[in-house]
Amino acid sequence: MPSFDIVSKTDVAEVDNALAGITREIGTRFDFKGAKCSIERKDNELTVLADDQLKLDQMHELLKVYFTRRKLDAGALDYKTVEKASGNTVRQVIVVKQGLDQELAKKIVRGIKDSKMKVQVAIQGDELRVTGKKRDDLQEAIAFVKGMKIEQPLQYENFRD
Repeated sequence: MPSFDIVSKTDVAEVDNALAGITREIGTRFDFKGAKCSIERKDNELTVLADDQLKLDQMHELLKVYFTRRKLDAGALDYKTVEKASGNTVRQVIVVKQGLDQELAKKIVRGIKDSKMKVQVAIQGDELRVTGKKRDDLQEAIAFVKGMKIEQPLQYENFRD
């Protein structure tokens, strides 16, 4: 029986490469001269430290640009609230989304079941397994999920016939 998996993965090595590029650009850009701006990664969390809100917004733009250059989806970034740090600096934690959370998985399952497609969907940890009798049904399910306008980047892999 044909099947495929719906997953959400972000390549951590490419995230590191994007952060290295951002760090280089911060060191060379004129508007960042003398500023104490930095970005660090620990597990799936990025910590952005900036002098003020304007610099923080510029660093958000750099994140989007460098993620796009590295063929990563900027939708995988979950921005938390901005908080005051030591002195007049601001700090923000940005989570790099890995895997499907339960709420999103249930939303996708509900959408597929409500569309009356001839496929079965099972939640397996942080991914979904979609099975059907025909390959065409599975391709229809992929097209349907792509049309759901989900912000988190999804990959469709492990397609078996």
